[in-house]
Amino acid sequence: MSTLTVTTIQANLRWEDKTANLTYFEDKINGIRETTEVVILPEMFSTGFSMKPEILAERMDGPTLEWMKRIAAQKKVILTGSLIIEEEGNYYNRLIWMLPNGQYGFYDKRHRFAYAGENEHYTAGHKRLIASVKGWKVNLLVCYDLRFPVWSRQGGTAGQPAPDEGQTAGMPTAPEYDLLIYVANWPERRSVAWKTLLQARAIENQSYVVGVNRVGEDGNKIDHSGDTMIIDPLGEVCYHGLKEEAVFTYTLRKERLEEVRNRFPFWRDADHFSIEP
Repeated sequence: MSTLTVTTIQANLRWEDKTANLTYFEDKINGIRETTEVVILPEMFSTGFSMKPEILAERMDGPTLEWMKRIAAQKKVILTGSLIIEEEGNYYNRLIWMLPNGQYGFYDKRHRFAYAGENEHYTAGHKRLIASVKGWKVNLLVCYDLRFPVWSRQGGTAGQPAPDEGQTAGMPTAPEYDLLIYVANWPERRSVAWKTLLQARAIENQSYVVGVNRVGEDGNKIDHSGDTMIIDPLGEVCYHGLKEEAVFTYTLRKERLEEVRNRFPFWRDADHFSIEP
């Protein structure tokens, strides 16, 4: 059975300091001694969760994306995390899925955190990104998306039109994805929600879930406790990061995933639904 090895980097981000953050992450990635295939960075890894996109945003040919290309190629890993991107006058909290060969996919955060004014500065995305690696399907989401289970719902029919009256919904022959990744800047004061919802997403979608959060105090004096987690398809915690900087490597097993899905094929009973843009 296939395996997928992932490395999480739980960092104390340097507030709005791209140079310091990229140097920090390069050192951490170069220090990884285990063989790994996917390295996961937090949300807005080059700046912290800033509401100053007009100052900090880059284009898709900017220095941070070029840095991601270089690091992914040198280390022969997939590198993923979100950063601030400007495109056609709009700003996006954009997650990049960078391959070692320089090709990439991206996902624009759909659910903007209005409580902090993110909706006033950033444009929402409208399309999920499910990437493929070694036979694994990986659903890539960002922070506040975690609170909205419909957007991450397993099933294979999400986003497709509902059948006409009298027709039978064509249910999926297999789950849509195998791994759900959330990159985040999730505050310590709501850490109970973070931990609980990560486990809920794993259980309800019968998927591995990896949630990568930051630690430390940001420029708005908001504390972050980390709580980076790796959770199996039954909701059991495989790894839980403490309130400190940490690099952790873990191997996910497709055999475990198939065992859970075959023994408890709950995904077959999912509702047919569609999501409006």
